[in-house]
Amino acid sequence: MEWIRSNPGTQPSRSFLSETWFHLKKNPLAVTGLFVIISLFLLAIFGPWISGYSYFEQNLSERNLYPSVSHWFGTDPLGRDIFTRVSYGARFSLFIGVAAATLDFIIGVIYGGISGLKGGWVDTVMMRIAEALYGIPYLLTVILLSVFLGQGLWSVIIAMAITGWIPMARLVRGQVLQMKEQEYVQASRSFGGGTRWLLRKHIVPNTMGPILVNLTLTVPSAIFAEATLSFLGLGLSAPRASWGTMVNDGLVSLLTGYSYQLLIPAFFISLTMFAFNVLGDGLRDALDPRMRK
Repeated sequence: MEWIRSNPGTQPSRSFLSETWFHLKKNPLAVTGLFVIISLFLLAIFGPWISGYSYFEQNLSERNLYPSVSHWFGTDPLGRDIFTRVSYGARFSLFIGVAAATLDFIIGVIYGGISGLKGGWVDTVMMRIAEALYGIPYLLTVILLSVFLGQGLWSVIIAMAITGWIPMARLVRGQVLQMKEQEYVQASRSFGGGTRWLLRKHIVPNTMGPILVNLTLTVPSAIFAEATLSFLGLGLSAPRASWGTMVNDGLVSLLTGYSYQLLIPAFFISLTMFAFNVLGDGLRDALDPRMRK
């Protein structure tokens, strides 16, 4: 330690996570986005307990109340506390976003990694299949799945996962095509390393930077897609309610003068998208060696 103090230019090496955080915290906007995301998850977990109202509780004598001390976000046309419904809506919206992003990550990394490592005709066939799937109209896919699987949470997630993994697969494939020519990857292959070994030990760890950035941008896209589907009546079915279904319900209230019933869930959708996007931009800069100089 005394030697390090006497040589200020020499610093102990940091891990990948600590190095990323060291550069990320220099970006105030990205730190703000991270704080907002953590706050939203805490709201989803503890919000219903804080409000003191039940998610299903209806009180027609208190319907369409404006925000007040007793009802922080007001009440809806059935007298239900909007703060409680926003908290529960955060659970569904965030779960859909994280689940869709996780499926995109798993399928995209495996598919793109195999395509890039195998190369040749295997790569050509796999990419043509991906392009064919990507050309299927998204709304048509959701409608068909709603018919076969029924309207619900997993129908929305599966509909997003059918084509949502393709951008991740393209990203991973591009990274693999660059990385597989590196000497350490060729040396590992020459010693008998198979596709699974190369993906787990070399490819995925060394492409985590772009993958993490893409992952943080996938979550808000999935949340917004779910909100759009719910607004069109193709999302969650009652009594479940996401932010998108709340916006759909609040559209009628907007016409009757209770605009807060639409603006509050719309604000949380916008806030979530903003937070994940600025965090993704911050991670991109923190993981890019050129931006650290």
